[in-house]
Amino acid sequence: MTHLRKMMLEELQRRNYSQHTTRCYIRTVEDFARRFHCRPDRLGPRHIREYQAELFQKRKLSPGTVSIRLAALRFFYVKTLKKSWSIAETPYPKKALSYNSCRDRHCPKCQTAARERWIAARQRELLPIRYVHVVFTLPHRLAPLALQNKKVLYDLLFRASAETLLEVARDPRHLGAEIGFFSVLHTWSQKLGLHPHVHCVIPAGGLSLDHSQWVPSRERFFLPIHVLRHVFRGKFVAGLRQAFQLGQLNFHGNLTLLAQPKTFAAWLRPLYRNDWIVYLKPPFGGPEYVLQYLGRYTHRVAISNHRLVSLADGNVTFRWRDSAHNNEQKLLTLSLDEFLRRFLLHLLPKGFVRIRNFEFLANRKRAITVPLCLSLLGLPTEVTQEASAPSPCDLWICPNCGGPMRVIQRFTPADIQLRSPPLPVKVAA
Repeated sequence: MTHLRKMMLEELQRRNYSQHTTRCYIRTVEDFARRFHCRPDRLGPRHIREYQAELFQKRKLSPGTVSIRLAALRFFYVKTLKKSWSIAETPYPKKALSYNSCRDRHCPKCQTAARERWIAARQRELLPIRYVHVVFTLPHRLAPLALQNKKVLYDLLFRASAETLLEVARDPRHLGAEIGFFSVLHTWSQKLGLHPHVHCVIPAGGLSLDHSQWVPSRERFFLPIHVLRHVFRGKFVAGLRQAFQLGQLNFHGNLTLLAQPKTFAAWLRPLYRNDWIVYLKPPFGGPEYVLQYLGRYTHRVAISNHRLVSLADGNVTFRWRDSAHNNEQKLLTLSLDEFLRRFLLHLLPKGFVRIRNFEFLANRKRAITVPLCLSLLGLPTEVTQEASAPSPCDLWICPNCGGPMRVIQRFTPADIQLRSPPLPVKVAA
């Protein structure tokens, strides 16, 4: 094993990259060196551009594959060799329309910019350890009630899931520590049905109860999932019963009969008969990976533009992922009215906060607790200033190569129909 290969392998393993990613990155750097018959640390931006052009033009690789190859080279130069890297050195010119922003938080176009600003602000709060992803999901039986009482039930979902994590983590039989995390509310399924659930991203450990040391979780285990399920179910149903007693719930249409106390109590009983769904992934990589991971969940909306396939004859066709069949990509066609009805199911109440921070990452605590965590982890406690919000120009990033894009032409409403639907696609009989 060469010295450079060993250095890169150590950097990848230290950041807990998967075996597949590690092999891919190592092979890319080796291929890059073979292409120019030279050690990779002696090659520069000119060689990277030539290599990129060859991947596109001669090897006919897809933009996504080329982006992965460039990410491997970027890791090698920045993390292994500690050299600078500019995305401007590897341009991939591509024309794209950028529509005017409506700034609505339910708009998939506008949420891209909001996500980038949020991630830039959170970067200073990431701890250099592994992270855990936990998902709390409401049973399908509660979906109609949630639709008529969005604020009450979604608030209760946040509160019950947070109290569950904090209570179980404090238990000395499990972790015996105070954890910190943030939660993001999603309300949709792949087919745009109502499917309320909360994503929680948690550092794999916490502060001891006296705040004197950092308590790490086990390597492949965070908290017992069966305990999380039972505690979450109990807390949510208890909160739902209390909301009914305080008169905070509304019942309309098919749910009108639930306004009667005995009927509501009978309706609640089946919720105890089944385990509720709590999904917990094993701890994954460090802060570099977490930043990419957060972007998948923080500002996602019910459906993104790239999933829309066509609008033809009053029907909308879009892609959806079938998790029951190995995440196979399928097409679903709905009438325009049904598509809009499903999309509008996921509009949140005005002023409702869908990203929330808890315990040592809570807004009022983290200025003190984050430096304390860093100190207990043996790292410098200086917290960098929060990144300033990027300008619109900073967010014009090429979706294929990550390079900056520039404006080459501006359109007026007379030139194009703003936010025009996708072109009709003819499907063979």
